[in-house]
Amino acid sequence: MASEPSTQSRVMFQAADKTQEPAHRKLGKLTVKYNRKDLQRRLDIEEWIDGQLHLLFDCEEEEIPELEIDIDELLELTDEGQRTRLQELLQECGKPKEDFINGLLYRIKGLRKMSGPLKK
Repeated sequence: MASEPSTQSRVMFQAADKTQEPAHRKLGKLTVKYNRKDLQRRLDIEEWIDGQLHLLFDCEEEEIPELEIDIDELLELTDEGQRTRLQELLQECGKPKEDFINGLLYRIKGLRKMSGPLKK
């Protein structure tokens, strides 16, 4: 049986020929769309918003009403539009919210809008 090579199937693997690689490989370029400082500033603002909402609604995180403050949406609006939008979002809050609104508007000044993923 061992002397009959035609009855058994074989699979053979060939190693890649390493001599055909190009001598010089072109290095790719990496571009960064947002710099680290802008991203850190945005993160700091979002953390500040979270802390302020806990104070405004005087509750734990699970108890905060469904509320989404979109920084990019605010950046598209005029100053007065930003203030109006924040007042609309915070209607349910019984505490004075002017300090929060003024603080947020001050913090987002000079912040650039971040483009999200492409929508289809």
